[in-house]
Amino acid sequence: MDDDNHLAELAKALAHPARLRILRLLLNTPGCIGGDIVEAVGLAQSTVSEHLRILKAAGVIAGEIDGPRICYALSPAALQPLAEFIAILAPSPSGVCCAPDRERTA
Repeated sequence: MDDDNHLAELAKALAHPARLRILRLLLNTPGCIGGDIVEAVGLAQSTVSEHLRILKAAGVIAGEIDGPRICYALSPAALQPLAEFIAILAPSPSGVCCAPDRERTA
């Protein structure tokens, strides 16, 4: 049950387009980009701060204070449990899914 709760929290943290944009930005921009996130995402500072808080609470990103700003970085290992779960659900390369085909009866 705890594993399911953890997976749900990770999925919930990713379940917003702005948060996905933030993750893509962090993936593609090395270094400290604290204040630049607001400009890149195109949302209000308070909205971006809330999205960052959600990602950080889920462990998807880490933030470190560097002088007057906070530097954010991805924590890719945090998503490993979710990636493994999704891989289980995905069809195999042969196209065969995890459940046998059944004819529907009316």
